[in-house]
Amino acid sequence: MISETKSSGEPAPLPRPVQPPERSHPATLREVAEAAGVSTATVSLVVNRKKGARIAEETRQRVKDAIRALGYRPNAMAKNLVSGTSRFIGLVADGVATTPFAGQIIHGAQDEAWKHGYALLIANTEGNTELEQDAIAMMLEYKVRGILYSTWFHRATSIPESLREAEFVLVNCFSEEPGTRAVVPDEEQGGRSATDILVGHGHRRIAFINATIPAPAKDGRLKGYRDALAAAGIPFDPELVLEAYPDQEGGYRATAGLLARGATAVYCYNDRMAMGLYDGLRERGLSIPDDMAVVGFDNQEVIAAHLRPPLSTVSLPHYELGAAGVRILLGIDEAPAEAPTRIHCPPVERTSVRAQAHA
Repeated sequence: MISETKSSGEPAPLPRPVQPPERSHPATLREVAEAAGVSTATVSLVVNRKKGARIAEETRQRVKDAIRALGYRPNAMAKNLVSGTSRFIGLVADGVATTPFAGQIIHGAQDEAWKHGYALLIANTEGNTELEQDAIAMMLEYKVRGILYSTWFHRATSIPESLREAEFVLVNCFSEEPGTRAVVPDEEQGGRSATDILVGHGHRRIAFINATIPAPAKDGRLKGYRDALAAAGIPFDPELVLEAYPDQEGGYRATAGLLARGATAVYCYNDRMAMGLYDGLRERGLSIPDDMAVVGFDNQEVIAAHLRPPLSTVSLPHYELGAAGVRILLGIDEAPAEAPTRIHCPPVERTSVRAQAHA
């Protein structure tokens, strides 16, 4: 190992203890070098953690002490220009940050990025195309490692042209373009899990209130319902599948049709629909779960856990969607090129379901 010396070969004098100066400008590399009694090249090697640099441990420690005392901060943009990349990951979303349960996508991506030494740059565009273009351009200027492109509900999307200038992963959405990496909820598995809760409590006359709006969730959750019935040996009855607008009013309006079909249990497309159904059943003097067992979907905590009785449901894995998106972007997880990566939707059992007396 080597230490700093004068050009004459004589050992350099020991530096004075570093005192934080009164300054009107950020500390420079040269000031750190002077405070530590070393060259600017040595400071640069320490700051950039250059592998193989032969610097004495005592010298390295003096540099670190000077950096702390002076409050020196490396020029990240300059480092980015040299390396061609940065320790940032971008996340561009159309409404995730303003949607309470979908905001967990940001939380998951942020935690996973930080775990691997990256920080997250977030842009919430509210669906504004011009703002989206500006956000992606800004992230490209910062030479982000890659970009997560997310939507607040699971759907097909078009890939912005500027997004193609960086590595990217689609989160909670997908593209029909071959080879596009994407991560989405496993809607079919979620539908099976929701139905399995009811089957497991002995119900066989199980209705499903689906959404009227076309979406991957509508098709996937219906298929999961049918698969679960088939696995339990329960014949599929199309009369037990109703459709309603996927909100509280839609669930409320579906109550009469549900009761006319003689169901003992119902799986609702989402928790808001289940909340409306609660109101419709109570107005008719019916009890949950004694007269009707109810399961929702989404696990919106502000709804599901606070209904009376608390609602059994299936979670949309927003946190894990964000985390998985980062892992795929960094090459930690492999993503199949032929189809989106599907994330498990875990069931959450509460007291809105009870076994039938005869079961």
